[in-house]
Amino acid sequence: MSELLTIKGMHVGEQFIHSDEQLTFCRQMGVEYVDAMPPIKPEEAEDGHCSADALARCPRKSVSGEEVIWRADELSRLREHIESFGLKLAAMHLPLQPGNLGAFGWPSILLGTPERDRDIEKVCRCIEALGKAGIPLLLYSLNVTGTVRNAGWTCGRGGTMQSYFDYSKLEDTIPHPAAPIDAEQTWENIAYFIERVLPVAEEYRVKMACHPSDPAMPPGARYRGIERVLGTIDDLKRLIDLHPSEYHGLNFCQGCVSGTCTSPEQVYEAIRYFGSRKKIFWVHFRNIRGGFLKFEETFPDEGDIDMVKAMRTYKEVGYNGVLIPDHIPQLYLDTMWGHQAHAFALG
Repeated sequence: MSELLTIKGMHVGEQFIHSDEQLTFCRQMGVEYVDAMPPIKPEEAEDGHCSADALARCPRKSVSGEEVIWRADELSRLREHIESFGLKLAAMHLPLQPGNLGAFGWPSILLGTPERDRDIEKVCRCIEALGKAGIPLLLYSLNVTGTVRNAGWTCGRGGTMQSYFDYSKLEDTIPHPAAPIDAEQTWENIAYFIERVLPVAEEYRVKMACHPSDPAMPPGARYRGIERVLGTIDDLKRLIDLHPSEYHGLNFCQGCVSGTCTSPEQVYEAIRYFGSRKKIFWVHFRNIRGGFLKFEETFPDEGDIDMVKAMRTYKEVGYNGVLIPDHIPQLYLDTMWGHQAHAFALG
């Protein structure tokens, strides 16, 4: 078993890195820590498993169409490959993909269908592999309808393209295949999952960091026939209270938290609340202009949140971890991945 990575202090990082070119770029920008989501292309799969090179790229099915269960040796090779670029693999994304249930991942877990015990066992094996490979953090989401935005873009400074959310103009015409689902059904499924995976996370010393639902919607509102949870600060408090484990915490998306607040002060207070309880394991360091039910996603320096004050608040509560630029606006003549925009956000 490899020694688990330990992070001291605060560091800027990057996420969803899939290529050697992106790894090189990250190191050139001064990034030290990255996260990844292992993936595999069907033509690169052998017996349901994949090479380190394939793991460093994407999608997520084996030749047979079955989900690939992570193995410690494969993850160790991926970690070593990333380390060869002068970087550290600090976290992995669980392929429990929200928003498109049935495409891949394990929809039974979110829906509470009879297959969920089988699929939760797959998650437990992924946690075991992470611990044995020395990777200390698993990032995941428990939101059936995924990230919700309005179609198109708003225009930012100099013509940048920014994603936005305006609840009053949200189109909601296509029911979700899993609908109807009420909030308490979802909370029961979340509690069932947490109760079964946390003992394994404790055994292998892998922290579990849950991402909020993005964005928050009015209490009791249904989107595509599903009542969303995990969108508000009170929801995140309820999630944390489900289990006392020190390995149970948040992928604290500052943009999501900002999108459930009506003032910046509420955001800094949320950082203090969860950070002082050592429940912030990872940070999506995103800024927005606006707040609850209506906002647009901006570069770090032009939104409503004072990012320097936010960073000082993370330091104040003793956060040891990574700050990830997230949902970065798109620039004219940039690359498909957005190298220029990422470089600016990292800077």
